Amino acid sequence: MLNYLDKIKNTESGNFFLMAGPCAIEGEDIAMRIAEKIITITDKLQIPYIFKGSYRKANRSKGSSFTGIGDEKALRILERVGREFGVPTVTDIHESAEAAMAAAYVDVLQIPAFLCRQTDLLIAAAETGKVVNVKKGQFLSAGSMKFAVEKIKEAGNEKVILTDRGNTFGYQDLIVDYRGLPEMQSFGVPVVMDCTHSLQQPNQSSGVTGGKPELISTIAKAAIAVGADGLFIETHPDPANAKSDGANMLHLDLLEDTLTKLIRIRQAIL
Repeated sequence: MLNYLDKIKNTESGNFFLMAGPCAIEGEDIAMRIAEKIITITDKLQIPYIFKGSYRKANRSKGSSFTGIGDEKALRILERVGREFGVPTVTDIHESAEAAMAAAYVDVLQIPAFLCRQTDLLIAAAETGKVVNVKKGQFLSAGSMKFAVEKIKEAGNEKVILTDRGNTFGYQDLIVDYRGLPEMQSFGVPVVMDCTHSLQQPNQSSGVTGGKPELISTIAKAAIAVGADGLFIETHPDPANAKSDGANMLHLDLLEDTLTKLIRIRQAIL
């Protein structure tokens, strides 16, 4: 996977890389269908691809919200996606004890934004030897993420990715400061723009997070223009009925056209 990280900034096509998939693993059939569709698109467009799916959602506003289909069951689905399609996979972890468990099934361990300062969690992820993707907290500056990078590298792991997902702007909105992307790149790690979670509208009175998916392409276009190394996009064939974060996911049918336009921007700035 380290070689993969070395390649993602130097592909023959010059393209950005993509982390994409459903917010949560809802079942084997739908995960495989989503993966197959995205891989068909990314192979066609020569975009390096990492399949994303959370095996469990631990930070829901309401206690009754969907959290998962069972840890081992979901992790085995992620393992199958990686094995059958030959792509790396990424999933979130929430506590230190989960690091080794998830590392047995996936290639990249993702640290959720709310947990990016949890030293024990970062070190546990680093010690697995897997790539560690750290989401920047909505409450942090880009510059402060250098400490997360340092914690992981000091634990003996050089395989770090940072992902921006916007900054808190009032109680129910986020805003993206694109100056943060080159600032985090200065730490010597690939930097990703999360184009879906940056459009969340948290803290709704219903207890269900809202979003503005119609602006996903806007966030993505700006990120590519600024020089982001990769994009993170949650996508689903039926967002309205997705079991988690449907309000800010991109409809799967829109992904190819979106990526095609982004490639044109990438080519224009190379």
